Order: sequence, then structure tokens, then C-alpha cells
Amino acid sequence: MQIRYLHTMVRVLDLDASIAFFRLLGLEETRRTESEKGRFTLVFLAPPGQSECPVELTYNWDGDTGLPSDSRHFGHLAYAVENIYDTCAKLQAAGVVINRPPRDGHMAFVRSPDNVSIELLQMGESLAPAEPWASMGNTGHW
Repeated sequence: MQIRYLHTMVRVLDLDASIAFFRLLGLEETRRTESEKGRFTLVFLAPPGQSECPVELTYNWDGDTGLPSDSRHFGHLAYAVENIYDTCAKLQAAGVVINRPPRDGHMAFVRSPDNVSIELLQMGESLAPAEPWASMGNTGHW
């Protein structure tokens, strides 16, 4: 039996805000489908050069009363980043809350506009602890 990863789907309430968030992380739109009959839009975003690893944003035109929810049942999406401190600083400067700061120079968590938990992991070895991250507390949950 052969199996191949296709994508991870998350429902979103505000398509533009969600696309902007994932672009801020560095993902690029690879495909878009609009269904007049089904009244939905699907947008696939992936890291540059990794179109085989997309996240699918599903936007229902008529709304979705269950969003945003805690999304803890979903778990999280995880992305390796070149420099976790620079990535968190960029996200924070854009108004994204760093729910679990990278105190260890290795791992952080943030949430998308639709409350999807996103894990950020340092590529390779952990960076040395650095401020302001080393002494920053958690905000909310992830």
C-alpha cells in the first residue's frame, strides 16, 4: 500500500485575513478554486519550493457559525523556520500574539486569525536563549 500526503485543511472565517497571516509566515498561494454551486473558495498555500506541503484554507461564502472556535480539537500546523527569533519578531510587529514565546530558542506557538494553533520550530540546532524571548511569559494557550 502506498500513501502520500496531500494537504491539511482548515476552515476560515475571514479569507483575506487568513491569507495575509499565512503569507506573513512566508507561504505562497499555489492554487485557488471557487465553487459557485457549492458556495465556497479553497485557497492552497505552501512554503516556497514545497508545493507538495500545502495548507488548504476553506472559506464558506455564507459564513460558518462555528468559527472561530478554540480549535484545540484540530491540534496544530508546524513549520520549521530559518530564525525563530526573527520570525517571531516579524509576526509580533504585525500584531500577532506570540502565545508561547521561543524561550528555548527552538519552539514557539502563535494562532491564525481563525484560532488555528501554529507551531514554529527552529531549523537545525536551537538558538542561544535571547531577550526579550527568554523571560517572556505565555499568553493564552496554544
